[in-house]
Amino acid sequence: MTPNFGMKLFSGTAHHALAADIATSLDCPLADVSVTAFPDGETFVKINENIRGEDVYIIQPTCPPTNHNLMELMIMVDAAKRASAGRINAVIPFFGYARQDRKDQPRVPITAKLVADLLSAAGVDRVVTLDLHAAQIQGFFNIPVDHLYGKPIIIRELRDRFGENCENLTVVSPDVGGVKMARAYSDALGARLAIVAKHRVSATEVEAMQVIGDVEGRDVVLVDDMTETAGTLCAAAEILKAQGANRIFAAVTHAVIGALGHQRIEESAIEEVITTNSTPVTKQGKVTPVSIAELFGEAIQSIHNGKSVTSLFDIDAPAV
Repeated sequence: MTPNFGMKLFSGTAHHALAADIATSLDCPLADVSVTAFPDGETFVKINENIRGEDVYIIQPTCPPTNHNLMELMIMVDAAKRASAGRINAVIPFFGYARQDRKDQPRVPITAKLVADLLSAAGVDRVVTLDLHAAQIQGFFNIPVDHLYGKPIIIRELRDRFGENCENLTVVSPDVGGVKMARAYSDALGARLAIVAKHRVSATEVEAMQVIGDVEGRDVVLVDDMTETAGTLCAAAEILKAQGANRIFAAVTHAVIGALGHQRIEESAIEEVITTNSTPVTKQGKVTPVSIAELFGEAIQSIHNGKSVTSLFDIDAPAV
């Protein structure tokens, strides 16, 4: 059933450019909101138009500075709730804290679950996000979660690089945990699959160990859901080159790349890193962002109209 209320799009300060592009794809202007800070750093939000009974979409990736952007999102949600919004949808292209999804050592939190509880408590009715680090994080929420995938967009970019015939292409998972994602890419491209078994030395250092699969003389695409320091990707690229790989590319949904990451990529054997603009990444050196604005615009339109978003998962569907 189509809702009988209008749509209002709001942007936080985390990624205004993406929010503006989503609004353009929907032919719906961003609503008027003031997001400022007091001298002591506290965030202040004021919604400058009537949203009573409206279908509100707050676009805010919780990328670095993660705590600030997350808190700003919750304050915007609270402002919308107190302004009597009909439904509040948190559009989070990059879901921060997603890597803290389990207790992997004694006496540590499951912060992804905490964030899910905080968003629900703040008043969020639905979450729209992209390529969660672990798909089961959806189960942390007691509200609907629309989990979109960057694969259809990135696959189209890879086909532009390699063509429809990918017989000489191998998709590589840079660690054992990413095999399922890499398998989905290899199946979609009709390419072979390989794995780099790795050992993490520290939060910023990774020692790649060995390659499982055939890469000699073949083009290679390293596939991962996110990169920050690019240690995993660059260590994997080094051992792949040593094993005789030809051209090496990387396809990463979320690029939370700092100065160290850019430096490593530039000095690595990787020719290009294809990523989405789920975070405020710009084309720089070997890093090429691809827009997800139309994907999220189509998802928002479908949600607003009470329709399924399943068609957005189809790799061979026309670009939305």
